[in-house]
Amino acid sequence: MPAMGALLSTTQVIAAPEELLNLSLNAGAIAPEGVILIAMLGTLMVDLAGEKAAARWAPLICYAGLGTSLFLLAMQWNGPIEPSFLGAFLADNLAIAFRAVVALSTLLSLLISWRYAEQSGSPVGEYAAILLAATLGAMLLCGSTDLVSVFISLETLSVASYLLSGYMKRDARSSEAALKYLLVGSAAAAVFLYGSSLLYGISGTTNLQLIGVALLTSPTPLAALALVFVLATVAFKIAAVPFHQWTPDVYEGSPTPVVAFLSVGSKAAGFALAVRLLVGCFSAFDSQWKLLFTVLAVLSMTLGNVVALAQTSMKRMLAYSSIGQAGFVMIGLVCGTEDGFAAMVLYMAAYLFMNLGAFACIILFSLRTGSDRISDYAGLYQKDPLITLGLSLCLLSLGGIPPMLGFFGKIYLFFAGWADKQYLLVVVGLVTSVISIYYYISVIKMMVVKEPQEASEVVKSYPSIKWETIGLPPLRVALVTCVVVTAVGGVLSNPLFQWANSTVAGTPLLQEAIAIGAGKTLG
Repeated sequence: MPAMGALLSTTQVIAAPEELLNLSLNAGAIAPEGVILIAMLGTLMVDLAGEKAAARWAPLICYAGLGTSLFLLAMQWNGPIEPSFLGAFLADNLAIAFRAVVALSTLLSLLISWRYAEQSGSPVGEYAAILLAATLGAMLLCGSTDLVSVFISLETLSVASYLLSGYMKRDARSSEAALKYLLVGSAAAAVFLYGSSLLYGISGTTNLQLIGVALLTSPTPLAALALVFVLATVAFKIAAVPFHQWTPDVYEGSPTPVVAFLSVGSKAAGFALAVRLLVGCFSAFDSQWKLLFTVLAVLSMTLGNVVALAQTSMKRMLAYSSIGQAGFVMIGLVCGTEDGFAAMVLYMAAYLFMNLGAFACIILFSLRTGSDRISDYAGLYQKDPLITLGLSLCLLSLGGIPPMLGFFGKIYLFFAGWADKQYLLVVVGLVTSVISIYYYISVIKMMVVKEPQEASEVVKSYPSIKWETIGLPPLRVALVTCVVVTAVGGVLSNPLFQWANSTVAGTPLLQEAIAIGAGKTLG
């Protein structure tokens, strides 16, 4: 009976189609995205003025746009929650949090991009504009509450990602990565459209809330089929097994700054989409999608961390690592409790800093050596202790070693899973975390333990280091920021915990899901 009461109260909250007729555009809700759009147009304009003008002004325009966007997101925090564009967008705390993660990941990715783009001879203005377009799509995806807006946002992000993956036109691996990403991504888009057409046929609407109500009152076998199609699209976006095949090749062939963005910004948007669709739209199939996500999480944690053991490329190793990390985050989503959702948000924020910090170190190393082979890092401590320290701290955090930020993120996830009796997920998570520590520690051992005579030929010919000439204050700022937050954030993690809990508390969709789950438990 309590479960039925919670269900009815939820239906009463969201089953109000007549309210949609009175909604205004409320365009202020997407002011952060509007600033990103203006910045994107600005970078295109300065690019028309020539490469020198673009190299000078594009970074400033990007910094101004992303900084203003983050400020506007902070102003929206805990504000009134009103649907925008006739119910197609909702700026609740969940959307604000994930949009902030996307914008911050873009800012850090740009900071580590300029020197890379300059050395590769790529046009800076075009690159920045495409990355801002991907950011725009990802941010809109985080708050989309209508099938049409979801698809438009998803494709904006996807098409820009394809272009970014193949941006190194002279590199055959980059072109191959873009082609594979395009083919698999196009198939995922077609699958999503087919699932969306089924949902529209069943409910007669494209609004996710009203579709959820229709499925609650009359779930059908077609709705279950639509769930499978939609879940496949979500799994592709977050690179969950078995929809991960594109990830290693795209990560290895794409420009490293692009990989840094895809590993965090695109994944954050994917998890925001998962919450909107699965929690908000398929509550009638709650047990079914949670079972499927449990299987995906177990497969992702297992395959991602086991296959990473055999990798010889840093980028491919981090590709499989990101697959395993997605499995960890899915634990919070499967729980469906307040702690589970908060742990998911917290871990995505932690993953932003520790993963981008690792990529910043990899870019610094590749700029000086042109290599990303793990074996070429042997003896790096002798020549470059600063990169060694930064990469070691970020890898230890990804492995969940205390007192790093990643340790507290994983503990929070495992605690939420254990409290919700998700024992299988927690045990698999603990075992695969130990496996991940092995290959992370192997890289650190390669850099630190090797004697000078055992150093790789690349490190032996490593140029002498002058930190002030490493290039480029932006790259140094990104690296230092990520490493400091990763190292100190674990000890001073209370503000992050409060922020994650406030995200859940300020999101009606999550509160309704928590109430329904609590009612089922009591029942």
